[in-house]
Amino acid sequence: MKKVVIGIIIAIVIIAVGAGAYFMLNSDKKENTDNANQNALSSNNERNVVREDNSDEVDNNVTEDTTDENEVATSGKTLVTYFSLPETRGDAKEDSTVTVNGENLGNTQYVANLIQEHTGADMFRIEAVKQYNTSDHQALIADAQEEQRQDARPEIKDTIQNFEDYDTIFIGYPIWWSDLPQILYTFLESYDFTGKNVYLFSTNGGSGLAGTVSTITSKLDTANVNSNAFKLHRNSMEDAPEEVETWLKEIDIID
Repeated sequence: MKKVVIGIIIAIVIIAVGAGAYFMLNSDKKENTDNANQNALSSNNERNVVREDNSDEVDNNVTEDTTDENEVATSGKTLVTYFSLPETRGDAKEDSTVTVNGENLGNTQYVANLIQEHTGADMFRIEAVKQYNTSDHQALIADAQEEQRQDARPEIKDTIQNFEDYDTIFIGYPIWWSDLPQILYTFLESYDFTGKNVYLFSTNGGSGLAGTVSTITSKLDTANVNSNAFKLHRNSMEDAPEEVETWLKEIDIID
């Protein structure tokens, strides 16, 4: 009986030792597993930070490139456009021409050339497809009156292919029968002047600007039309060089 009791005690001790060893082993494994998981999570977090930093760098590069492209796209170019119809008879006091270096120029054409010399701008002459009678001043007046009665839109020979490149537009015209020549209406309605800076110059035989600044400002209501328009009487063309320079300074085009 005593031997049986001793055997049972020994068996209990063996079982207890075995159970303790088992729990200790599993505890070590769990700790190792937790440590491994924590290390893996830390590694993943580090890789995520690197990707975010790289992503930021790429985004910044894209933004910088886009800004450069936008800066290049802004040209700031200037264009001088004008309509001028030099008369060819040359002996009438109403003749709207001026002789420069032996060449007969229309009064408005001459002013346009002076503006171009000061600004270095590109030039575009507004020319009609139809033929006007430039040898008879009274016939030219009658033609202008008839176009006004019909509210005509005379066709222009050429077009400005790169009009969108210009930020500043000078528009020149003579006064015909106290109004714009009708071909100017054609021109104003042919292009998008939105955001353009527009400056007006005109020559006349006694009508001044004849309300044309208000007319053009109304038609080009999305443009910035400067109200300080240049005007010069046909009998004062000898003053044109000085007058044009003074005007360009007044509107801050030249110093």
